[in-house]
Amino acid sequence: MSRIGNKTITVPAGVEVIVASGNEVTVKGPKGTLTRQFAPMLEIKVEGAECHVVRPNDEKHVKQLHGTTRALLHNMVVGVSEGFEKRLELVGIGFRSAISGNKLTLNIGYSHQVEITLVDDVKVVCETPTEIVVSGIDKQKVGEFAANIRAARKPEPYKGKGIRYKGEYVRRKEGKTAGKK
Repeated sequence: MSRIGNKTITVPAGVEVIVASGNEVTVKGPKGTLTRQFAPMLEIKVEGAECHVVRPNDEKHVKQLHGTTRALLHNMVVGVSEGFEKRLELVGIGFRSAISGNKLTLNIGYSHQVEITLVDDVKVVCETPTEIVVSGIDKQKVGEFAANIRAARKPEPYKGKGIRYKGEYVRRKEGKTAGKK
């Protein structure tokens, strides 16, 4: 029994969910529009301000798709109404970020600057030189772009330097001890 798949999705005011033939779902809201193609074996029902996903049988792969489809549809509704946001912080002496044109420039302790090209669907803002905010309506694109920024210099366990998510706990290691016999 899928617990997530059986939950109903509450559609907030100002958001419109349209199910076309072949389970192509379009969600329109104040922040934008998202369209996604879902598996044709599942049935997506929209009744008033509620939306739910119904599965035809209890086969294993259908159960797996049930919860995934409901979660993706819920993320679309939340994205066009509220949006998603990831905050990153740069930790290290001399680490800073800046946006120039359509590039994010990072000074993160290498001999060169790291430049990341911005994508259209994601908005990137440098609130301070050591804080980056990635926001947008598509949860996957926001998370993937934030992960690409973080991958430029992952936090290391000895000094904690690198790019990390805001509030992320970096497990620290002790390192070598001088004068050990």
